[in-house]
Amino acid sequence: MALDGVVRDIVESARREADALIQSAEEERRSILGTADEKIAKMRRTKERELEEALKRLRRQEISSAELEAKKIVLNKKKEILDLTFEQTLKELTAMPSTDKKRIYWKSIDSARKVLPTPRVYCPRGERELLTGAAGLSEVVEEDMGAGLILENADGSMRLDYRFRTILESIWEQELKQISVLLFG
Repeated sequence: MALDGVVRDIVESARREADALIQSAEEERRSILGTADEKIAKMRRTKERELEEALKRLRRQEISSAELEAKKIVLNKKKEILDLTFEQTLKELTAMPSTDKKRIYWKSIDSARKVLPTPRVYCPRGERELLTGAAGLSEVVEEDMGAGLILENADGSMRLDYRFRTILESIWEQELKQISVLLFG
């Protein structure tokens, strides 16, 4: 019996020790799981913030890209309207009545005489008669060219370009901002 009591005590002691080890292991397991859960939750919050920031950044980029594209479309349309306006203005200048064209041609020649006293004048085909009677011209030459005149000195070393397109381009470049304000507000 005494041996049974010793065995019982040893078994009981081993059971208590095993229970204590199991309890200790269980506490350690809970602690490890708790720490792991905290780490996972922290990582999840960090990743969610990173994802949120990435989405915000992507949204801003998309909005910025869309705004840029819209501005590009508007600028292209404005340029198209400006080009159309330029061509329409040039067409109207070219189609002006002969009396008005003659007056402009003669003023151009008078202005040019300050630099070229007896200029050779190049004019569009069919417009020579508009220059009939203009004094001090060395020669009038008809060429395939747009409306207006080109005047040059005798040796051809100096030319003044009074073609309507050239004059309109010069004015257009100088006044483009003002023209844009008039057309687009």
